[in-house]
Amino acid sequence: MYKALTKIAKRFFTDAQIYKYGFNWSPMYKRTTAKVIEVSDDLHFVKIKIPLSWKNRNYVGTIFGGSMLSATDPIYMIQLLNILGEAYVVWDKSATINYRRPAKEAVFCEFVFSEEEIKTIKKDVDQNGEIDIIKTPNIVTEDGTLVAELNKTIYVAYKTFYKEKRKRKSETKSQ
Repeated sequence: MYKALTKIAKRFFTDAQIYKYGFNWSPMYKRTTAKVIEVSDDLHFVKIKIPLSWKNRNYVGTIFGGSMLSATDPIYMIQLLNILGEAYVVWDKSATINYRRPAKEAVFCEFVFSEEEIKTIKKDVDQNGEIDIIKTPNIVTEDGTLVAELNKTIYVAYKTFYKEKRKRKSETKSQ
């Protein structure tokens, strides 16, 4: 559904606008209480804000850790899918979060891919068919105080490689 809506929206809006408003209007993402507040034109930079509200306030009055994890979860995957294009498969593989202090106010997280990083990803996928990349953004307050450290592992492969790999696994299981 989201892919079909994106195709239609591309006729009227930039990729950055679709990314920002697509997330912010998506019921799935709205439930995290976060908002995408900034997206670069090339999609290499995304910034989110997670406000402290009655919807995500935990028993002790701080932002529920699950809200922080779920708000950050889909960003890199969708970001990278849009940057790399249709020839690639991108999946979130794992995520861990290390809480450093309670979030008693709005927090922010930035998701960045450099041009060099994208070139390296493409080169490594060219050589190996698939790779795992690790990204480690931080969740911080407005003044930069560290609240939580993330560790995300993202799987990237050529679609053809991925389909062939799944086919081989399926054949092996049926034998």
